[in-house]
Amino acid sequence: MALEKQALSDALFPAESTESPFAKSLVYGSIRFYHHLNDIITPRIKRPLERKNLDIHSLLVLGAYQLLYTDISSHAAINETVEVAEKIGKTWAKGFVNAILRGIDRDKDSILKIAHHSHPSWLVKKIKKDYPLDHQEIFCENNKKAPMSIRVHPSIDVNAFQKKLKKQNIFSEKSNIAPQALILDDAVKVSSLPDFQKGSCYIQDVSAQLAALLVSPKKGELILDACCAPGGKTTHIAELCPDANIVALDNDETRLLRVKENIDRLKTKNVQMVVGDATSQDWWGQKLFDKILIDAPCSGTGVIRRHPDIKLLRKPKDVSQITKIQALILDNLWHLLKPGGDLIYATCSILPDENERQIISFLERFKDATNEEISLSWGNGSIGKQQLPKKIYDGFYYAKLTKKL
Repeated sequence: MALEKQALSDALFPAESTESPFAKSLVYGSIRFYHHLNDIITPRIKRPLERKNLDIHSLLVLGAYQLLYTDISSHAAINETVEVAEKIGKTWAKGFVNAILRGIDRDKDSILKIAHHSHPSWLVKKIKKDYPLDHQEIFCENNKKAPMSIRVHPSIDVNAFQKKLKKQNIFSEKSNIAPQALILDDAVKVSSLPDFQKGSCYIQDVSAQLAALLVSPKKGELILDACCAPGGKTTHIAELCPDANIVALDNDETRLLRVKENIDRLKTKNVQMVVGDATSQDWWGQKLFDKILIDAPCSGTGVIRRHPDIKLLRKPKDVSQITKIQALILDNLWHLLKPGGDLIYATCSILPDENERQIISFLERFKDATNEEISLSWGNGSIGKQQLPKKIYDGFYYAKLTKKL
């Protein structure tokens, strides 16, 4: 996937994927710890593999992951991985794969004694620089599996839904900051959730559920949700106030199909979907918005534990390009906001360049913008709030800006 620059969630494991949970866990685990595994494997290969044989390198990563990070027996992990070499038509590699994996198995204890962040070196340097006191916890959290959280529809009592889950042996805890949130003890298939297809709930991290609360939609307001796909925040805003009018904007028609699916499942009636680029105004109907949510494109460094392939796909130049796009979106959409209106800026990043520094720079450019304090017992910061990845929370950033009258 890294060679093709495709995200796992789009390529191997889209939402409708029927792949086994075991296969998914092996692939995600291997990618989560790829940098560590690669540093172990590479010195053991005397001659670099040709590009056409990089599938054998991937096979070694898969085998090494099972040996070092799972409770699969060494015998099974090695034998099954070796057999895959034959199944992909590379019988010549069986002995090679066997020898490398057996060597790793012999050295397992000494390998695991040496700490490894399992992040690309550029990101390790950046996080250490930006978070000198918190970087170890960030690396640790990024290498864990993220919890599964749901947003219960506001028409349903959360306590009653929690009891309904419990009857199906699905245990959860409530959030003290997101009133519709339940954090599941263990991930389950969405088909296991009561009345999921009828719109009872939406899969959404607790941090992401705060966006709609910060927008705080009111009756009659015209609200823009920019960069809206896949529609989690859109539908949440719509649920909180069915008498508000929401414009859901995205520049990708395919991604808007996902938004429509979620709108239909949740029976949302007050959303108008628009195909358009948030850096331009050629889609705009000339009516100023009361509120705007910018769910900005970002590096995704706050959700690495959900999307470990970010560590392989993202490059330093990407962050520089993303910050330019974010600034263009902010500058463009600010002109579409009514005086007295609120703009909520959100990212699932932990990098200050995309977050606090981005907003400070915006406030310097626009003198009619004021930073509003966000009174949430979540995250830290004076210009917006930054939450680092931590237990039940994804890494996320929010800023609230008001346009002066």
